[in-house]
Order: sequence, then structure tokens, then C-alpha cells
Amino acid sequence: MGMGLIRMTPSSNKARQPLKGVRVLNLSLNLPGPAALMRCRQMGATCVKLEPPAPPGSAPGASGDPMGLYKRSAYDTLHQGVRVVVADLKTEKGQKALHRELTKADVLLTSFRPSALIKMGLDWKLLHKRYPSLSQVAIVGAPGARAEEPGHDLTYLAENGLIIGLDLPPTLYADMGGSLMASEAILQAVLMQRQKGKGNFVEVALSEAAAYLALPRTWGLAQEGAAVGGGHAGYRVYPCKDGRVAVAALESHFAKSLCTAAGVPYANILSMLAPATHQTIANYFQGMTRKALDALAVEQDIPLYTLAR
Repeated sequence: MGMGLIRMTPSSNKARQPLKGVRVLNLSLNLPGPAALMRCRQMGATCVKLEPPAPPGSAPGASGDPMGLYKRSAYDTLHQGVRVVVADLKTEKGQKALHRELTKADVLLTSFRPSALIKMGLDWKLLHKRYPSLSQVAIVGAPGARAEEPGHDLTYLAENGLIIGLDLPPTLYADMGGSLMASEAILQAVLMQRQKGKGNFVEVALSEAAAYLALPRTWGLAQEGAAVGGGHAGYRVYPCKDGRVAVAALESHFAKSLCTAAGVPYANILSMLAPATHQTIANYFQGMTRKALDALAVEQDIPLYTLAR
């Protein structure tokens, strides 16, 4: 029997669309919710988003989603293939638009605090009573009783030990990790709907997404000095002659190839933990150009990637 290979990339989902026929209504703004919706769209879902009107004085065509102001190109990517409807949910007209869409939706995606959902009449008990077949995936900052606390990607990363020094992280890990958890929750909700014939509620907390991403560090795998925390000479970032090189020669055959190239005796993994090995490999890379290292990677089958300074 042959095995089907599924690559979870935007281009791959033309053939396999597990959410085809599912309608997702999104009320969330900024990044986690729209990124989750983007994933759902890639998996074949019909996606609709209600967003507030742009602030007074905004340029024509401006979005009421702050992401449209932070980075319009990112907003456009997130909403490709999504039908965006402008609706002020604080008005009667906006509420009518909301409930028109709710009658057609399979899953509602939100990212409000619980108190805000109550004010909009979207707390789960009322929603489930009115639309028993509808599921809700609620993105919150932190779970349970902490869901009312203010927070953002940066604070959730800090809480889980993922902020080093005064530097900002290079990307929004908690938001993007949370978006993957939210798209997974939508798949879970749809599966449960099909099994039980009724809607269900799933909460996704960005702080828990950060905690999940932090697990290798929590376990000690990525702590300073651990194997993937700089302790293994084959898993580090080194300076080279005209830039830097990220090398990930963890497995013995990769490590042996690296040591052979650098002129280091290799016996076993303990060889890679020795300070002398670190120094010899560092000296070797220091004398190599990025072009030479790129060629070495191909010739000797060594996992490395060169970077500018």
C-alpha cells in the first residue's frame, strides 16, 4: 500500500484540503487570529472576517485592523482569499451583520477578553444556545482566570524565559505559535462537530503557545552549555572570514565530517564537547570565506548555513 505524502505548505494544499466546505468567521485583529485564518484558508476553508471601520481621518481604503497600519503588505498576505466585511459590532447594524454571518458559519474565531465577549453577547453559553452547531475557538492571552490580564507576544515570551538581555526577539514567536495552535483547534472543533453533531468551545492561550515553544529550554536542552545550547562544537554559530556560519552537525556522521574538514580527531560525541574541539573548529571557520563554506557543505555533506556579519 502506498503512503500519501502531505507537505503543509501553501502550495501543497491545492490537492488536499481538509477544511474544504467549512466556513470560518473571524472577529480577531492583529496577528494570531488572522494568521490562523490564513492557515485555514490554505486548508480549503471558506473564510470571512468582520473588522471595525478605520479610525476617523484614515486614508481611503484603510483598514480597521491595526495590522493594516503596522504593515499593509503583511495585512494583505494574511487576508488573501478572505472576504473582509466592515462592521462596527457596537452598533445595531454591525450586530445584524454579525448574526447574518453566524447563521452561516461552522466555526467562530475570536481574540477578545472574556468580558468583551460578554458585552457583545458572544459568551459561549449564549452563543451555543442560539447556534448549537457552531463551534468557537477563543484566542486569549493567558488561560482561565488570567484571560483578563493585559499582555502581548513580548510579555508571554518573557514569562517563559525566551527574552535574553535587552534585545527584542527576531520574530513574534508567541503570536505565530498561537496561530498554529488556533488553526489546530479549528481542525479539532470541526472533527468534534462531525463526531458529536454539535458545536464546541476551544480556548487557545498565547502564553501557553510561548510555554510550548520554550519546552526545549525548560527541559535543559537549549540552556547555555547544553548540547544544543553551545556545548556541542558542531551546533553553534561561529564567525568566519567574511561573515558567520551556523553549523548543525549533531549526528555522528555529520560531526565526523566536520572534524575531518577542520583537522580534529573524532572518537564519539565526547570529542565534540571538548574545549579544544571548539577552539580548533572556531579557528578553522575563522579562516574560511562564506563561499568556501557553502562549497564545503555540499562536498562533505555538512549541515551549515552562512550568514552576513
